[in-house]
Amino acid sequence: MPRFAANLSMMFTEVPFLDRFAAAASAGFKAVEYAFPYDFVPQQIREQLDAHCLAQALFNMPPGDWAVGERGLASLPGRQGDFAVSVDLALAYAEVIGSPLLHVMAGIAPADDPQCRRTYVANIRLAAEAAQARGRKVLIEPINRHDMPGYFLSSVAQAMTILNEVDHPNAWLLLDLYHAQMTDGDITHLIERVAPRIGHVQLASVPDRHEPDRGELYYPYVLARLDRHYRGWIGCEYRPAAGTTAGLGWLEQYRRDR
Repeated sequence: MPRFAANLSMMFTEVPFLDRFAAAASAGFKAVEYAFPYDFVPQQIREQLDAHCLAQALFNMPPGDWAVGERGLASLPGRQGDFAVSVDLALAYAEVIGSPLLHVMAGIAPADDPQCRRTYVANIRLAAEAAQARGRKVLIEPINRHDMPGYFLSSVAQAMTILNEVDHPNAWLLLDLYHAQMTDGDITHLIERVAPRIGHVQLASVPDRHEPDRGELYYPYVLARLDRHYRGWIGCEYRPAAGTTAGLGWLEQYRRDR
């Protein structure tokens, strides 16, 4: 049966970040994920997880300077030193917080530039090796270019090619079903094709990225097919349409039906 993790970067934003852990637990979630923990010391987050009996599913490695438009460093030639520092920082946080998974953001770069590709492959291999030594897994996530124009990694098909080129057992696919429907489509068969490489899953409705009880994907069917292959947490990375708690009827219905 699917297990859902609240994404605290998008859900429960009605309260400050550190209060979202309590809100998620009160709503019945047993795990959380979020984009970045770096505005806090890791022990602050560990305390919230422990206080509310929550598992940590995932967070992202540092993205560079978000305020000036950076969305990751991994594909940026000349920034390898900054990327290596970001890997060390993320692993230090993961060790305290207890996150088994780390997502490496690719960055804004042309996908057809051979130097960007070589840089990305080498950096993912470096991150995978460093994370393996500390008991963590590294993930790459294709993000559709409607949400993030110019993002280097923009389809599941491209991600699978990259993973084959990286050729490291500790590099995995973050399959965000919202992005995957936008970029690749054919979700049922896509799940079957990439199942052995899935390290984490996220969901949202398509195309509006709201609760997964609307839009063009019928999630009861999609999740039943996914459940044949995947037993990890499924991150609820969606924007609540009208308040987080008000929109959790889909989760209550899902629990009742199962």
